[in-house]
Order: sequence, then structure tokens, then C-alpha cells
Amino acid sequence: MRRKRLLWQIYPSFLLITLFLVLAVTWYASRSLRVFYLDEVAADLEARATLFRSQIGTPIAAREFERIDQLCKELGRESRTRITIILPTGEVVGDSDEEPAQMENHADRPEIIEAMSGQTGRSLRYSATLKTNMMYLAIPLSEGRETLAVVRTSIPTSAIDSALRSIYGKIAVGAVFLAVIVAVASLIMSKRIARPLVDLERAAERFAHGELKVPLAVPDSEEIGSLAIAMNKMAERLDARLRTMIEQRNEQQAVLASMVESVLAIDSEERIITINHAAAELFNIRPEDVHGRPLQEIVRNPELEKLATETLSSDTPVEGEIAIYDPEERVLQVHGTSLRDAQDANIGALLVLDDITEIRRLEKIRRDFVANVSHELKTPITTIKGFVETLLGGAMHSAQDLERFLKIIAKHSERLDSIIEDLLSLSRLEQETERDEIEFEPQNLVGIIHSAIEVSRPRTQVRDVSVKLHGDDVVEGRVNAQLLEHAIVNLIDNAVKYSEPGTEVEVGAEKRGEEVVVTVRDHGWGIEKKHLPRLFERFYRTDRARSREQGGTGLGLAIVKHVALVHGGRVDVESVLGEGSVFTIHLPVR
Repeated sequence: MRRKRLLWQIYPSFLLITLFLVLAVTWYASRSLRVFYLDEVAADLEARATLFRSQIGTPIAAREFERIDQLCKELGRESRTRITIILPTGEVVGDSDEEPAQMENHADRPEIIEAMSGQTGRSLRYSATLKTNMMYLAIPLSEGRETLAVVRTSIPTSAIDSALRSIYGKIAVGAVFLAVIVAVASLIMSKRIARPLVDLERAAERFAHGELKVPLAVPDSEEIGSLAIAMNKMAERLDARLRTMIEQRNEQQAVLASMVESVLAIDSEERIITINHAAAELFNIRPEDVHGRPLQEIVRNPELEKLATETLSSDTPVEGEIAIYDPEERVLQVHGTSLRDAQDANIGALLVLDDITEIRRLEKIRRDFVANVSHELKTPITTIKGFVETLLGGAMHSAQDLERFLKIIAKHSERLDSIIEDLLSLSRLEQETERDEIEFEPQNLVGIIHSAIEVSRPRTQVRDVSVKLHGDDVVEGRVNAQLLEHAIVNLIDNAVKYSEPGTEVEVGAEKRGEEVVVTVRDHGWGIEKKHLPRLFERFYRTDRARSREQGGTGLGLAIVKHVALVHGGRVDVESVLGEGSVFTIHLPVR
């Protein structure tokens, strides 16, 4: 149903009532005026009839009918009134307008009948003689108790109607004027009644749109004024509650946004209620696009759906781990707890997802490191122990065996010492980095490379591998010369170790944009692509048998990586199997 404004509900009612009252008053006034006017005309006719009756008493008694008719015509002409004299038999003996002899018997006329009974007769009817509506008034002419004749006076009602029409016109003009005044007054009154209610409606709309600061004006009306006061109080309380809710929401959003953990809340139907930015980034979605949508539609992970279902059906917290692929595998630890309302009813679940991929990776590296350290240390120790026991068992009495076994023991002792020294170097490097004890000075990296090549020369000569310097003659950088030289020596030793005799290793430095780079290129065996991501892990070997044969500790490249990190840079490797490898240290220009 179409709704109407309050003004157009009040005003038409007032207008209809006003028009009805005006019409009723006009009708009543017109009717009363007509009756009054007819009574006045009748009284005037009666007065004329009475005057005429006093003049025809003698002629009636003498039965001088001609004289009576002549008097009727004279007096009727002068008074503009029709005068008729009727005998008790109904015979007309005198008339101001017609010849009595030609007129009908009037004994049956209602006013004549009343007059014959001794009363004043009055009638408003159509005259067959004059062919018009007439008002008749008849009075008896009596002598004692005997009625000698009836004197009747009359005038056409057209004169009455003309006079009444003039009066009706004035009444109608007055009624229309009054109706207009009342209509305008009704409109003003309706607006005055409706305006406070319209103001209340507009205020309610403002309140609904959150504009609660502007109070509503209080009208003079007690009822509407009380309503306005109540609405103002409601707006104040609602504004306070909204501010509290907004503050709480902002605090919650700030907490959720600042959390590293991914958080999402679902209702009892597993539809998403809220999700923070960390979770949106984790699942590569937009928070504004997922509200109210099913969890299984947004996150297609059966393990997470299972944990969500368990959380919804459990009264205790639920924990578990899931794996996602985007595109690499990531391990998430999920903590689920139920959401409850003020009545402690279960309305949903809160899931907190913590990315523990790095933790699991570090745990695996730690386990591998412990296993590798144990293995790397156990091998030379076992060998040394075995040969010592052999010597103690009697082999020491043979000069040839004694010398050979002692050389083997010395070799493995050196290997054990190298492993321990590299481990201590890594440990010192990490500790100095944490304590910020490493000093950096402006250096020419080409000079550091020259020094590293000289340190590596004995090994290169043994392997018959030449090391060539190429690139710019001066490359300035703010570095720790001792650490950088150690890293370059490790890279040169690694390149020489995996190069064929007679080949060449190229070492150089140059400036590229906002960084300086040191490259070590060999033309050796190369490295399979699957080994490249883990190449800089401690004790990681692409070929354990060959590495031991070459005498490596498995920590050289790990030290190179840490030296690069200490300088705020990085190290990377490119390799083609069978063609060689290129190791590059990237250092920022400080």
C-alpha cells in the first residue's frame, strides 16, 4: 500500500468536515430564511386582506357584488396584489385580475376551506387561472358566528423566488468565502500539527544514518515534546554505544591487522565472519570479498575444513597442522576455539593459523646439522681410534706400519681440526654479528681478491688449476677485509676442488648500480639444479664420497653465505652441469 504524508491525511479530513459544516449551515440558513420570508409575505398578505375586509363589509351585506369586484380591481392594482372575494358557497364574486363569472368554484381550495372554518388559510401552490405558482392567504369575513365571505390575497411566488435568489447568492458568496478561510486555516493547522511529526521523522532518518550529534528541537505540544525529548535521549545513548562499539571494533581490527598470525572467524554454518590481512594474504584473497561466504568455497583445504568442523563441535580448543601449496609447500599450525555469545551459546569458531614453515625447515636443518656434525666428526675419530688401537696391538713395532699409520692419523687429525675450526669460525661470526662487533672500512676489493688468490696458490698448484683476475682495477667498498678474504678463499678452494687439471678459475669484482659484486667462475663439473637451493647449508654435499676424497669440511659455502649476510648482502650461484659454476657475492655500496 502506498503511504501518504501525515499532512494529506489530516488536512482532507479537516477540509471535508469544514465543507460539510458550511454546506449544512448554508442549507439550514437558506431554508430558515425561506420560511421566515414566506412568513413575512404571509403576514403582509394577511395585513392587506384585513384592510380590504374592512372596506367590503357593507357591500357584502348588501350583496353589491359588482361594487365588490370593482373595489378588488382598484385596490389590487394599487397594491399590486391579487384580491379575491369568495362566498361560502365557493362562488367568486370579486377578483382583481379576472372576471368572477368566468372563474371556477373555489370551495375546494385549501386556504378557502381553512378560512371557512374560522381560521387564517394559507397555501403555496400552482394557479390554474394565472398559470403560475402563487402564495394565497385567506381570512373569513364574519358577522357573529356566520361567515359571510372569504377575503383572499395572493402574490406570485416568482417575486418571492427572485428575492430569495438574491439572498441565496449573498449567502453562497459568504459560504464560499468562509469555506476558503476555513480551508486555509485548516491547512495551516494541519501543517502546524504535522510539522513536529515531520521533524521527528527527519530526525529519525538522521539518527538511522548515524547523525546523532544534532539534537531534535522540542515542540510546544506536551505529547510530541515528550517524544522529542525521549528521541534525543535515545540518540545520546545510541551515540555513546556506537562510539564504544566503533572503538572496540577499531581496537579489534588494529589487533587483527597487526597480528603476524592468520586469523579467521566462521559462524555455525562455516560461513566466514571476519578475516585479517595476514590470512587474506596467506590464501591470496581480498577480505571484503569473502564475508558471509562458505569456508570451503574460499579455502579449498580438506584438512582445514576438518579442523573447523571439529572446533565447532568441540567445547575444548583444537590444534593441528595442515599443509598448503602456493606454489611451494607451507606448513601451518592451526589453533581453533569456539565463539560464544552472551548466553554462552556456541555461535561459531575462531581459527588462528601460524606459519611454521621456517620453523620446520630450521628444525630439519638442525637435525641434519646434528647428524652431519656427528657423522663428520665420527669418521675421523673412528679412523684415528682404529689406527691407534692397531698400533697398540703390535703394529707400532713395525717401522713401516708405524710411519704409515701415523701419517693416516695425522691426516684425519688435520681434517678433524679443519672441521672444528670452521665450526668455530661460524660460531664467532654469528656471535660478532649479534653483538655488532664487526668493523667495516673502505677497501679496494681488487686488493682483497689478490690476497685471497695468494692464500689459495698452494692448493691451486697442487691441482694444476690457474686462477686469473679480471674486471676493474679499483672497486671501492666498505667491508671487513679479513671476512671477505676468507669468503673469497673458500670460493676459490671450492672452484679449484671441482675443476679438472689444466683448467682456469676466473675471479673478479665490479660495481653494478647500487652494489658491488665479487664473482668466482670455474669450468668444472657443475652442479645439478636440485642441489642449488640447499648448497649453502652446513654440511650439505652434492656428492659425499667425492667431497671427502677432496678433503672438504662441508662448511665453506655456509661461511661464505654468513659473510655476505654480515655485510648486508647475499650470495647466489648459477651452474650448468658439465660446464661449470659461477658464485657471486653481492655487497651493498655503503
